[in-house]
Amino acid sequence: MKYIDEFRQREAAQGILKKIYALSGKKVNIMEICGTHTHAISKYGIRNSLPSHIRLISGPGCPVCVTSAGDINRIIEFCKREKNTIVATFGDMMRVPGTESSLQEQKAMGKDIRVVYSPLGALDIALANPGKEIILYAVGFETTVPTVAATILLAKEKGIQNFSAFTLHKLTPPAMKALLDSGELDLHGFLCPGHVTAIIGANAYKFLAEEYQAPCVVAGFEPLDAIHGLYMLIKQLKEDRVEIEIQYKRVVTWEGNTRAQRILEQVFEICDSNWRGIGKIPMSGLRLKNEFADFDAEKKFVIEAGIDEEPQGCACGDVLKGLLTPNQCPLFGKICTPESPVGPCMVSFEGTCAAYYTYGISQPILTG
Repeated sequence: MKYIDEFRQREAAQGILKKIYALSGKKVNIMEICGTHTHAISKYGIRNSLPSHIRLISGPGCPVCVTSAGDINRIIEFCKREKNTIVATFGDMMRVPGTESSLQEQKAMGKDIRVVYSPLGALDIALANPGKEIILYAVGFETTVPTVAATILLAKEKGIQNFSAFTLHKLTPPAMKALLDSGELDLHGFLCPGHVTAIIGANAYKFLAEEYQAPCVVAGFEPLDAIHGLYMLIKQLKEDRVEIEIQYKRVVTWEGNTRAQRILEQVFEICDSNWRGIGKIPMSGLRLKNEFADFDAEKKFVIEAGIDEEPQGCACGDVLKGLLTPNQCPLFGKICTPESPVGPCMVSFEGTCAAYYTYGISQPILTG
């Protein structure tokens, strides 16, 4: 298939769903680890098209959502304190509430906080404002990190001294391991994210099959991709196979993007990281190497620890762990809406609550 419409053909989707109905018979729990999958599954009614004994559980695959309340409070307090700085960040982070405020509210109160569409946008701001310090507030999984790393390399090459990054990047496979280690979920397999895997390569999940007996299928984000990926996963379970498979072969390889990996490894090193709802996961984050300390906002400035306290009544932590669906949160759709979000899962395009709220109970593609 060459064109996007071909990946959205209703008849083709119905054909694959019929195969799923024919294959499946036992109860299985499958986690779609990525927020973009959650969005596609909700938008196209895939969840409600599956047999009732196949349960899709949404995982912690939204980089905005998994940023802890404490780390959001840290940057907000930094903005309040520092006078000669400009904080640049991606759009979704503006509206994510900390315990008492958000970056958007701080901007309304006069703090210089700007939305950028790429890390290079922050570098442009630094070049245009030589008398100010520019801090890139950067979140994201493996997909985003190479562009941040390339920006820092460029800043170093050009000798730009008023630019630094406060990075809260996270790694996907350690979070999957942490969910399995927690024992809180009875998971039978993962639908893995295509864009993250395009960078890290499908080999990164082999330990899940070998050590945890958890099959994985890397799938794309069009409805046919997601349905076909689920079919491949259910076929594995039916045949008692435990393998890593790639559905998204037009983008993903086993080795990943080795050039992006080299840039990432040149600038960053692995560290522990704090995830909203999950807590500290060993070796699940990235920090700048010492040779890039001049571009590390945490070393250049004092960014004090923030209060790691969720907004009152917010269940985002349990939603991110797959323990609750959004409509099981008492705030969902009442106090917490996209117009007035209480937690991050309602803010981001990739947030589970936003997907459930936007698409509700979508019409199934095929009824069983």
